[in-house]
Amino acid sequence: MTIATKEILPEFTSKDFVSDQEVRWSPGCGDYSILKQVQTIMPELGVPKEDIVFISGIGCSSRFPYYMNTYGMHSIHGRAPAIASGLKAARPELSIWVITGDGDSLSIGGNHLIHLLRRNFDLNLLLFNNEIYGLTKGQYSPTSPRGSISKSSPLGSVDQPFNPAALALGAEGTFIARTMDRDPKHAREILLRAHGHKGTSFVEIYQNCNVFNDGAFSTFTEKSTKADHTIFLENGKPLIFGQERNKGIKLEGFKPVVVELNEGYSSDDLWVHDEKDHIKAAILAQLFDDPRHEDAYPRPFGVFYSEDRFTYEDVFNHQIQNAINHKGEGDLQDLINGGSTWEIK
Repeated sequence: MTIATKEILPEFTSKDFVSDQEVRWSPGCGDYSILKQVQTIMPELGVPKEDIVFISGIGCSSRFPYYMNTYGMHSIHGRAPAIASGLKAARPELSIWVITGDGDSLSIGGNHLIHLLRRNFDLNLLLFNNEIYGLTKGQYSPTSPRGSISKSSPLGSVDQPFNPAALALGAEGTFIARTMDRDPKHAREILLRAHGHKGTSFVEIYQNCNVFNDGAFSTFTEKSTKADHTIFLENGKPLIFGQERNKGIKLEGFKPVVVELNEGYSSDDLWVHDEKDHIKAAILAQLFDDPRHEDAYPRPFGVFYSEDRFTYEDVFNHQIQNAINHKGEGDLQDLINGGSTWEIK
């Protein structure tokens, strides 16, 4: 008789995930906070250290694999999703984290990002959004607001910026979330939720670039304005916000309306968040106003949407196994000669 034993993993701390490389981001960069939160949650994942991989593209954020004491790869501009997809297909047991920026993933890498999301590989993608190109010294990016003055848009950007959450939902992503570098507790909660999701977890992280775009998200991060301009999503709970927790959002048809509580409205009248509702998640993603406008909606943070759906690598490997079971190990010559071939005499 054999007794199945559960693998006993070594006890790690966050320090075990700190590499010996000098961190070379600008002092005060929001990347430091994100790095710290990722290193902090690693011991909680219950994954063998040798099974964790970080893959990045090009940009300030993409230096990340150097600073994690795990396996990793600093890959090609915009192509990290493609490389991670190949690795996950070949080694589905690995815990893979893709680190990218708004320029890396939404410009040259946009095509790879949307196909990763629709295919739903079981991995985690962290998109550091600072609304600027940092590594190449301050050009406007695909998420820079209209009118942004930069080295490549001295008269102000005329481009309509991408809304990353809406883009991810449109690409049929199965886990869409947003957090920020200056809320470490919330960031850790979202990172753990992302890891626990089976499928592609898309996490947009508002990250301050204090050199080229300092304060881009200050409305959402500063104590004096944060409560009135952010709304933190909790599944099954009404959408309430404000310094005094005295404001909420209700739906009139499909239109969100901000109301004052205790002025004819109670929490029972409000929109209750449902992570499984794709239509309402799309409405939430569109709460994307310029926060400087007086009538701007609060910006949502948390999990917009979470769906259970088959993963690409499971179906892919199941298909291969079925082919082997029905045809044996296969024959290369039969494959070459199969299909539309002719014998010429």
